[in-house]
Amino acid sequence: MDRRGFTSAVLIAAAAVAAPHSAPLAAKPPESWDGLARVPSKRLKFVYLLPGADFRGYSKVILDPTEVAFRKDWQRDYNNTVRDLSGRVQAADVEKVVEEGGKAATEIFRQAFADAGYPVVTAPGPDVLRLRTGVVNLSVTAPDQPRAGRSHSFAGEAGSAQIIIEARDSMTNALLGRAVDGQVAGDTTTLWRNRVTNRADFRLLGKSWAKSCVNGLSELKKMSPIQGG
Repeated sequence: MDRRGFTSAVLIAAAAVAAPHSAPLAAKPPESWDGLARVPSKRLKFVYLLPGADFRGYSKVILDPTEVAFRKDWQRDYNNTVRDLSGRVQAADVEKVVEEGGKAATEIFRQAFADAGYPVVTAPGPDVLRLRTGVVNLSVTAPDQPRAGRSHSFAGEAGSAQIIIEARDSMTNALLGRAVDGQVAGDTTTLWRNRVTNRADFRLLGKSWAKSCVNGLSELKKMSPIQGG
């Protein structure tokens, strides 16, 4: 599957399991997904693995750039709540967050795997696992938009997002597993929201997901070969 195919897959998947306008995921997900069987997980909401897959031979990873996508109609819905035209979110603002957010998330995952002793490489190999990640259904509660006069935005959280993680064999491109999780970014304490606090909260969420992904790979090695669903 190429990058465009992965983008379509994660967006469709996130839409299928997401409750509208919120981070929580559906209570009854499908038991199988593209030949993968759902397995219980304490780290991520939904995890699907290929029966018989063996992760023990993977000691390195290739990390494709993380894709970022806002929740459908988020920009329109947010702008409908803003009376001051100068405070509305423009298309260029969304594009900037998508670009910068993708780079930041990619680096967070790279650092997490490197710190855990997994070399991050660029060439396929028999001991290399390819990981694709997508942060989707992104929603920012109080974006720090410039407004006429002095204005502050207060909210209980920075926003919410979901992550899709896909694991493939780097040599054959065989699909080995997918995981989906949704979380709120922030500590739910009402405070003044701005670019600095928003970025900090989403960065903490990204680090949490990256840590879960790294620890999850270690657990998959212990579980291998994966039992049938």
